[in-house]
Amino acid sequence: MNKRDYYEILGVSKTASEAEIKSAFRKLAKKYHPDVSKEPNAAEKFKEAQEAYAVLSDATQRQKYDQFGHAAFEQGGSGGFDFSGFDFSDIFSDLFGGGFGFSSFGGRERGSRARKGSDRLVGMDLTFEEAAFGTKKTIRLNIDTACEECKGLGGKGEKKCSACGGSGTMTKEQSTLFGTFMTRTTCSTCGGTGHTYEEKCSKCRGTGKIRENKELEVKIPAGVDTGNRLRLAGKGEAGENGGPSGDIYIEFHVGKHALFERDDSDIYLELPITITDAVLGAKVDVPTLFGPVKLSIPAGSKTGDKHRLKGKGLDSPNSSRKGDMYVILDIQVPTKLSKEQKKLFEALKDTKLDDTGAFKTIQKYL
Repeated sequence: MNKRDYYEILGVSKTASEAEIKSAFRKLAKKYHPDVSKEPNAAEKFKEAQEAYAVLSDATQRQKYDQFGHAAFEQGGSGGFDFSGFDFSDIFSDLFGGGFGFSSFGGRERGSRARKGSDRLVGMDLTFEEAAFGTKKTIRLNIDTACEECKGLGGKGEKKCSACGGSGTMTKEQSTLFGTFMTRTTCSTCGGTGHTYEEKCSKCRGTGKIRENKELEVKIPAGVDTGNRLRLAGKGEAGENGGPSGDIYIEFHVGKHALFERDDSDIYLELPITITDAVLGAKVDVPTLFGPVKLSIPAGSKTGDKHRLKGKGLDSPNSSRKGDMYVILDIQVPTKLSKEQKKLFEALKDTKLDDTGAFKTIQKYL
């Protein structure tokens, strides 16, 4: 039975780069790996793809194959390329996250270096006024902190791990129906650090961390809004191998106000006024976050007219800009009138208030 062309198996051209060959094999391995594929011929296709990748990913073997084809690996007219010792662990680790007994190389490098601890995200509710003027709040956390006894290292008297020889990884042969593979896993004795200690820290039991309930007083700057985050540097989870602690991020949710609406640092207020104040003009008291102020309403005002009160908005937590307040007029038409009020409106009706340009335009179409 003639063997299929390796390039055809992987679905790449003969000029394919190393990265393209690796990418093609990853797709096929993910599709046909016997532990995940339900196709009846998955094992055969997976083995075929393995053999093709083992040859084409090696520059020397690929050159032989390009020159002589499958004959380059034939032994006495039978068999083919022997890939039983080929290391596929980096591919399988990428695909399956070590779930099939494979792990990527470099375990000691990743395990032994100091690593920053994890960040924490905490939600915080604020009233409209708390967000406007700033405040202080106390948050309570159950969090890992660096052990003070061992400075977060887990022990005293560092020495090379005897189990892995300081490499941080353990290498072993694993036999499958496709051949024997070399697999590399994180050393369970040192956790991938490559070292152990003469004396394990008794306070943290070698973990380098202590779980604590902590209270932190947080100063909330004026002007924060819903969705804004405040970073507390170095207040998060303890790091690994003496690394720095992570950060805490506080995300705010600001409650609604009975009167005011907010747009960034600006404040909006819908102000009801009487029909007589709108027609004749008036000076009215307007509530603001900083106390009431007088607002002059000009005669002939309409619903929707906007008046700006400079500097009566909010501080911006990220700049020196001060917001403004905008008062939107809303003329209230009375629905219940006393007899006296009704007589006044009836008398007003006879004064031809509809003798303006807008009314005359409408009349043309009636």
